[in-house]
Amino acid sequence: MALLTPLFAFLYHLPLVYKWLLKPYYIASLFMSLAFLMIRKTPGICEHLSSTREDGNSCDFDWREVEILMFLSAIVMLKNRRAITVEQHVGNIILFSKVANVFLFFRLDIRMGLLYLTLCIVFLMTCKPPLYMGPEYIKYFNDKTIDEELEKDSRVTWIVEFFANWSPECQSFAAVYADLSLKYSCAGLKFGKVDIGRYGDVSKKYKVSTSPLSKQLPSLVLFQGGKEVMRRPQVDKKGRAVSWSFTEENIIREFNMNELYQMSKKLSKSKGDKSEKANESQFPPVPEEEEPEAEANAQEVETESKKDK
Repeated sequence: MALLTPLFAFLYHLPLVYKWLLKPYYIASLFMSLAFLMIRKTPGICEHLSSTREDGNSCDFDWREVEILMFLSAIVMLKNRRAITVEQHVGNIILFSKVANVFLFFRLDIRMGLLYLTLCIVFLMTCKPPLYMGPEYIKYFNDKTIDEELEKDSRVTWIVEFFANWSPECQSFAAVYADLSLKYSCAGLKFGKVDIGRYGDVSKKYKVSTSPLSKQLPSLVLFQGGKEVMRRPQVDKKGRAVSWSFTEENIIREFNMNELYQMSKKLSKSKGDKSEKANESQFPPVPEEEEPEAEANAQEVETESKKDK
């Protein structure tokens, strides 16, 4: 069952995976990840490559290349144990495949290694992974609006994600955070995001480091009454983030999302009742006007009685 459950989940989401993988960024990344394999196995090209095999077959892997590929598989398996989304799984495979290809190409020919390394650098600088564009109930802050929104209403609880567009972890977490905002957003509980890779002052003020070594991206911070209550991941005395997995289950449990949502809903209802009462007190009911026909009939009755007298 442990193997069948993820298999069925993958098959269920297969149409979405295909649609996602057919984007230009992932198509180019796939070709770069398989570059050494294609060159080593393509007839007409592999015959001209050097090989240390005893049989002299240059169209097959030698023992050192097999060791590098096995080491690559082990690293990918270890990294994917902590991956929580398909994007993270695929991203780990692509990243470490490129690193392995650099070593393989340099070992094969230094000129091919330099060429492949240059292509990787150019690709990294010019191509960015596609951003999440799905539905969400998230307000995006900048360096001027974040303080104003957090302090605007002390009764509103905010969950704010501090992220950077260049961070693969933030890109993978985007879909999870958007799904949480769709499930738990209400008048008393709101979700926000701020790009601290773009707004450095926000990063310094809220003490979220953008350094890849600190591993603080993404960071989720819970604000109540405009003040920080908790954050994940936590940061130790050395300024490094304590290891924490950004799964939807972990966030719901650590932030008490269900209780927080129920409390926020009650708060929003009480706010609505108070506002209705305030409106009623400000605008008292207008007295009913007498109909003009009734007034005319009353006047006629009075004149007839005078005539009788």
